[in-house]
Amino acid sequence: MLTLQALGLKKRLEHIGIKRVILGLSGGLDSTAALLAVIRTFDVMSLDRGGIIAVSMPGFGTTNRTKSNAQALAEALSVTFFTIPIEKAVAQHFKDIDHDPTVLDITYENAQARERTQVLMDLANKHGALVIGTGDLSELALGWTTYNGDHMSMYAINSSVPKTLLRPILAHEANEADEDLQAVLLDILATPVSPELLPPSGDGAISQKTEAVIGPYELHDFFLYYTLRWGFGPEKIYRYAVKAFEESYTSSDIRHWLAVFFTRFIANQFKRSASPDGPIGNGVPSNRVSGPQRCPKTGLD
Repeated sequence: MLTLQALGLKKRLEHIGIKRVILGLSGGLDSTAALLAVIRTFDVMSLDRGGIIAVSMPGFGTTNRTKSNAQALAEALSVTFFTIPIEKAVAQHFKDIDHDPTVLDITYENAQARERTQVLMDLANKHGALVIGTGDLSELALGWTTYNGDHMSMYAINSSVPKTLLRPILAHEANEADEDLQAVLLDILATPVSPELLPPSGDGAISQKTEAVIGPYELHDFFLYYTLRWGFGPEKIYRYAVKAFEESYTSSDIRHWLAVFFTRFIANQFKRSASPDGPIGNGVPSNRVSGPQRCPKTGLD
């Protein structure tokens, strides 16, 4: 899968004549997988890894664990690394729009994601680089992305890779890596999936866990596969899921998360319609469609 992603990015870089890329490196699963795909691209193209600019942008929810892993990963892979904290910029933005920073609402969260995208876009202009998006297919399907924040980039390298495929990819890379890189990758694999937009818990651990909010990715990726690849409807997917996950989830849990999936999938088509290009792979069509027909943006389309 990394090779497929690398070849897609290689073609894009050659087409536009750019030899530098930039991406936000959070120390989480998605950005790590994106960086590994970029590394493969540069190695295939015989480009200096110094042209890969990884940027850590700690915010209000960033933990020491992910921040440290981001830096350690960049060092292990010999890429250019910057740390640009965003707390002051976002705090000023809250003052500008008269938002109470003690109100931990969607504005509090999304302002951080959009600030990070602004930083990356401006750095891309400064260094003549292409901004690499790190969001995966599962997040795009569920709309678990900030519109015009992490949703936007210049090339979405993970856009055809579901969340549940990222883990075995990283596990394989860890198995092939040297001791230092392996240690970082294994700790990233053990880190809970989180956007880290809300303050950490009292002991400094991640407090915002994605699957506690939107449901298990192994279910959502199952639903997504049979929706995109085969065009099945909810009831048929439900019957398949009950059988496939009979030892892990109750039928009522499966029905609940299936309803969440389809509600979010349809409601968030507008994000996918405005999403950047990316490689198409893994046996599923582009993230912009729902199968044989385009997914409606509203119930009236």
